Amino acid sequence: MSEAPDPEVVELATKIFDLARQGQTEALVAYVDAGVPANLTNDRGDSLVMLAAYHGHAEAVRALLARGAAADQINDRGQTPLAGAVFKGETEVIKALLEGGADPAAGTPSAVDTARMFGKTELLELFAAH
Repeated sequence: MSEAPDPEVVELATKIFDLARQGQTEALVAYVDAGVPANLTNDRGDSLVMLAAYHGHAEAVRALLARGAAADQINDRGQTPLAGAVFKGETEVIKALLEGGADPAAGTPSAVDTARMFGKTELLELFAAH
């Protein structure tokens, strides 16, 4: 029988995920620097990088990657942060993820598949250059 998570831990995790969504880079990295895992995921498998990327926060993405977060952590639906950024049209985030080692072919659908689906040829060229 597993124990229910501590409500204070759940509350803190919720706050940290919200910081990633909102792009509150300084507060977010303060938690990571204090020991919160850079690859922390929520109940859907979304990492802090995924949430920051999907909501268009390139600075937060770069800061998390600099602290060891995985650029290609796949969520429960098989999606990567890069594919999410392509879907949302977040060019600065896409560049930050590529600089951080993200693989455009990772995930289902991959960032390459997503770019093709939406006819984003400039992104396909960017991926080919990486």
